Amino acid sequence: MNASIQAQELFAQLHERLGLRWLAGQHGGHKVLESVETIARRPSLAGYLNIIYPNKVQILGTEELAWLDGLDSRLRWETIERVIQYRPLAIVISKDQPCPEDLREAADESQTPLWSSPNRGHELLNLLQYHLARQLAPRITLHGVFMEVYSIGVLITGESGSGKSELALELITRGHRLVADDAPEFTQIAPDVLDGTCPELLQDLLELRGLGVLNIREMFGDTAVKRNKYLRLIIHLSRPNADTMAGDGDGMVRLTGDLGVRRLLDLDVPLITLPVMPGRNLAVLAEAATRIHNLRTKGLDPAAAFLARHSQFLERGAP
Repeated sequence: MNASIQAQELFAQLHERLGLRWLAGQHGGHKVLESVETIARRPSLAGYLNIIYPNKVQILGTEELAWLDGLDSRLRWETIERVIQYRPLAIVISKDQPCPEDLREAADESQTPLWSSPNRGHELLNLLQYHLARQLAPRITLHGVFMEVYSIGVLITGESGSGKSELALELITRGHRLVADDAPEFTQIAPDVLDGTCPELLQDLLELRGLGVLNIREMFGDTAVKRNKYLRLIIHLSRPNADTMAGDGDGMVRLTGDLGVRRLLDLDVPLITLPVMPGRNLAVLAEAATRIHNLRTKGLDPAAAFLARHSQFLERGAP
């Protein structure tokens, strides 16, 4: 899914935090910045005035305005024209410095949003770059229940009716926390990080067959829900086939568990498959799967340790 943001949306999201004031180009609020391939390289999302590789949000600090003032009138106007022709999402003047009249006129004529902020340039740069990077990061919506289990973000997936919501409710009663039910949204905020959140419409809600929609915050308190969490593990609930029921599965799976990965955006997320069968305590199994995953991330693998012990036993011979 390609994300995008309009200038007026960016202004509304940050005007209180950055003290933004709209100086000119009010009719350019509809301008859209989309998440496309080139944004990850050049130009940058936000940066100081650059007319070689123009930034999507151009910041004018003290030095930039002083440099413009040092140009002769013709070169100054050509420079401002070049800045405008690159169609930036917005231009921001730092430290509430006086806005040059020719820049204001050019912004109005071209419908380029021109803002002012009392913040220093580096403060504007850091916050704008971070905010835009998150807003335009690649994102995906998945079907499942996203939980925090032992401080690890765990996505529970499976076919409809496999017991995902029942498992989530049992985990909540055992002290774990709900992030999102049914349609969690995941955003790749770093090369190796997927941040999972809940759509506003579904916030705090969990749907169970026979009980309907439950408000987890109202039933279990504020500590039973969490706003967001990084995805580290997927637990997939599957109905076993006839071979599995008969015990004819892969022998190595009996030792290592049914492990795999699932490709989400640019990341391979570890996946553990749990068979759903009558009499199995899925909540205990999900907790155990999370603990085992935590051990593996620390370099401790019980299956590998057992196989190494078995090899040593064979090498020295049975007593």
